[in-house]
Amino acid sequence: MAILIRTRDVPPAQRHDAWRSFVCDNLGPLDVRIAPDAPLRGEIEAGMLGSVGVGRIRTTTPHSVHRTPRLIRGDGSALYRGVLALSGSPLLAQDGRSVQLKRGEFVIYDFARPYELAYDSAVQLAVFSFPHDQMALPPGAASAITAVPITSDSGAGALAAPLLRRVALDLDSYQPASAVRLSAVVMDLVTAAVAERLDHVAALSPESRQQTLLLSVHAFIEQHLGEIDLDPAAVAAAHHISVRYLHRLFESRDTTVSAWIRHRRLERCRQDLADPALRSLPVSAVAARWGLPDSAHFSRLFRRAYGLPPVEFRRERALRSA
Repeated sequence: MAILIRTRDVPPAQRHDAWRSFVCDNLGPLDVRIAPDAPLRGEIEAGMLGSVGVGRIRTTTPHSVHRTPRLIRGDGSALYRGVLALSGSPLLAQDGRSVQLKRGEFVIYDFARPYELAYDSAVQLAVFSFPHDQMALPPGAASAITAVPITSDSGAGALAAPLLRRVALDLDSYQPASAVRLSAVVMDLVTAAVAERLDHVAALSPESRQQTLLLSVHAFIEQHLGEIDLDPAAVAAAHHISVRYLHRLFESRDTTVSAWIRHRRLERCRQDLADPALRSLPVSAVAARWGLPDSAHFSRLFRRAYGLPPVEFRRERALRSA
């Protein structure tokens, strides 16, 4: 990650203004509030993991940042952000709720709506940014999940929180192709953790609850694509619903459960076949890793979906990147 600002590199008299400028220029328009006589010490780093923005903030100076209605009116950023507490206890407030995070917990907030993020002691935070459409929450769900802590004790949060920590600490070690694949994994796990948490928070309309359930189903499917026995019965059992009700969920999206699983498996295969870092992996191994072990069947499905057999698709992509 690139260091955006390190206060020890800035003369003491200029640190407050420099910190505010870097925060607003790189994180978006924010009202940064620091006591005038507070000695400011800290560091901000930022980078990208595929399409996911990743930042790390370290400071020992108590202060707060505020996203006000006035600042929102002048900025069209449609982003969700997630904050993971690496150390310290930051406080986030949005939508009438506030939460003081413990180490290892993370929380989602909507950058398109007012919020406050405050620290009253030393903290180290990992901050993740992604567009609204990467986590397509149903109507009413966004305001129900903000400022709600997602812990690493159990469920999808137990997978997501350690991965987010590792990504924030090791971002510079990932090759570009690996970063793209890993960003998809990050979004899958964050979406799964959010969908799981939504089941336990504010009541949603029946339509929104159905969409939230579908969000959770999609995330579950993404996590288990490589398992040969992934089928409607397994998906329904994992969500404590009937297979018939699961089929009804997908009918509302003009598809079927099996068709969606097949589509996602083929998409993952397509991504891997286009990835130069995986060129030495046989086509049959790529298909098998995503739950399609029958090579002939996979080749037929792939050609039907993308117009080329998988071997030719890989060769064409290799020629394009040469």
